Amino acid sequence: MEGIKLYTSRSIASYISTREGETKFGEKVNFISNLEELKSSKAKYVLFGIPEDIGVRANLGRPGAANAWKSCLKSLLNVQANQYTKPEKLVLLGEVDCNELMNKASNIAIEDPNYIAKLGDLVKQLDTTVSQLIQFIISAGKIPIIIGGGHNNAYGNIKGASLALKKPLNVLNIDAHTDLRTTEYRHSGNGFSFARNEKLLGKYRVFGLHQNYTPQYIFENMNTSANDNYRLFEHLILKSSEQIVKAFREELELVANEDFGMELDCDAIKGFPSSAQTPSGFAINMVRNFIRIASEEEHLKYLHICEAAPTEQSEIKVGKTLSYLITDFIH
Repeated sequence: MEGIKLYTSRSIASYISTREGETKFGEKVNFISNLEELKSSKAKYVLFGIPEDIGVRANLGRPGAANAWKSCLKSLLNVQANQYTKPEKLVLLGEVDCNELMNKASNIAIEDPNYIAKLGDLVKQLDTTVSQLIQFIISAGKIPIIIGGGHNNAYGNIKGASLALKKPLNVLNIDAHTDLRTTEYRHSGNGFSFARNEKLLGKYRVFGLHQNYTPQYIFENMNTSANDNYRLFEHLILKSSEQIVKAFREELELVANEDFGMELDCDAIKGFPSSAQTPSGFAINMVRNFIRIASEEEHLKYLHICEAAPTEQSEIKVGKTLSYLITDFIH
């Protein structure tokens, strides 16, 4: 398959800081030399990154999500390999090769009257690669863990899963935004709109939606939809921690009786470096709990964590957080 960089133990060795008497996560994960090997692998999960922020730029967001994957690797590969982290359950696949698309995006002048539309065309090209890869992984009987990148990649995840399963896919999205914006061109704010229009998306639930950043037309569309609904963050913060977890379980039950995907936009996490960083959101430990709860569902087909946007000062924080979420999920 074109557009995929497969990793080997040698290619990630420089990320691992070895210590005598200890075994690091990166020393025990699985690798494959070609995609066909996934079908015979005993590992349940397949991890890969999408190092881009083209969709974020096209949605007028803050760039930086392209760096999340590298931050994640630096931390995850140095987690201890032990009875709880279980690296043997994971294939470290590699990354979607975004170099050419990112270079093209960088060469489009902001003054260009077609700047946003041209970025949207690049997002569409990325959609094709992501959807094909997701389709292959799920068809091989594995569960992909995708580290973005922008939330534009939700469309490729949903399309790939839907094609593999031959039916629309339910989605639970922990997010401050719906990403149901209009569809003049592709960007990080309308992946679910495109999936809905193409009948790839089944039931869609947004958990933790922020009222201040949701257009009225989206509220109106969701309020009249038979398949789309949301829980406002402003309503959830009036509840105790136990009640918030109960509300999450209720939303999960609505999608998890059939095949579904799990989306986590880091914009939903309080104070977390992301494309639309917020001072008001879920605590990281609460989000870890959500991921663990969702991971227990037998019909869960993928986990997508997106929009983390590390700076030089926040790289360690971002990397460690993503590592916790991944190990929580596979545990």
